[in-house]
Parts: sequence; structure tokens; C-alpha cells
Amino acid sequence: MNSWTALVIIVAIIAFASIRMSRHRQRDNGAEPPNQPVTPARELELERELHELRERLKVLERIATDDRQSRSIAAEIESLRDK
Repeated sequence: MNSWTALVIIVAIIAFASIRMSRHRQRDNGAEPPNQPVTPARELELERELHELRERLKVLERIATDDRQSRSIAAEIESLRDK
């Protein structure tokens, strides 16, 4: 092995270690989300989103539990997509 090959291998090892360390730091920094107080506007937005998700869940439960033919289920899904 000549000196240039050794130099390339050393640089590759340092680059690999640097990438691994930066990913490890990013993972550690993102592990615990900061505790931020919820503002009233954000709380209203979250409540509205929760209400919309509950309505979607009701629709999906109704589609899954109704005793209809597959064509009518497909038609209902398409009509709900158009809304």
C-alpha cells in the first residue's frame, strides 16, 4: 500500500466518523421535544383538527360496517373524495 492509498483510507474513515457523529447528535437533540406552552389559538386549531379526524373516523367506520355491495361502497368513497 502506498502513501496515497493510506491517505485516502484515513480521509474516508474520518469522513465516515464525522457523518456518524453528526447523525448521533441530531438524534440526541431531537429525542426530547421542547416543552412549549400551548397558546389558545393553537389549542383551537388542535381541537378543530381533532373534530375533523373524528368525523373522518365515523365515515370510515360506517363504510366498514355497512352491509352493502362493493360497488356502492366504491361509489360512496368516490363521492366522499369529491367533497
